Amino acid sequence: MALITCKDAAFAYDGSVVVQGLDFAVNRGDYLCVVGENGSGKSTLIKGLLKLKIPSAGSVLLGESLRKSGVGYLPQQTAAQKDFPASVYEIVLSGRQGSRGILPFYTRRDRTIAAQNIRRLGIEELRNRCYRELSGGQQQRALLARALCATKDLLLLDEPVAGLDPIATQELYRLIAQINRETQLTVIMVSHDIPSAVKYASHILHLQNKQLFFGTAGAYLHSEAGKKFLGGAVE
Repeated sequence: MALITCKDAAFAYDGSVVVQGLDFAVNRGDYLCVVGENGSGKSTLIKGLLKLKIPSAGSVLLGESLRKSGVGYLPQQTAAQKDFPASVYEIVLSGRQGSRGILPFYTRRDRTIAAQNIRRLGIEELRNRCYRELSGGQQQRALLARALCATKDLLLLDEPVAGLDPIATQELYRLIAQINRETQLTVIMVSHDIPSAVKYASHILHLQNKQLFFGTAGAYLHSEAGKKFLGGAVE
């Protein structure tokens, strides 16, 4: 069974349909970028995938392994969150909270997984630094390590490069693609950057209050939606 299956799903807000006609599946190891303009339904879909919103029509089905393991989620940061006074290690370790159950303290396994993901993200030298003293790119690496601590199956990333400079943006894109490729961890990323989405993702879901396109990144290049929104930006 696919990790996520949407069957003719729709979501509404205050009685008005925000996005509809969602009919796609995400399998283990996929790297899906959800693209579209502001107000196209991307954020509403993310809430649906997180089970924070119930479909007004159709269904969203989660595979058994995903129901057990949960989702590693990296939301957009608020200004207050960027100023959080904790160490990088504490931030990353907090990603293990959902797996603790009734245990009051982190286990040795929790600490081992946190240390592994700190190494994976290349932020060992930042381990004891205060999170709010980091650059935007460093903060996003710490939050990505935190999200990796939360699941073995799915990373859900909401505009992870928002506000980053071009160098930090490309570094983060490459790092996410590397993690997907080396670990077969499924990635779903929301992005306004369609050229980069096509460059790094295996699949594209394009929304405009309905599903305009779903398929491989290669097929998207030749689709009507791809030709219209890329305008020759990617060959």
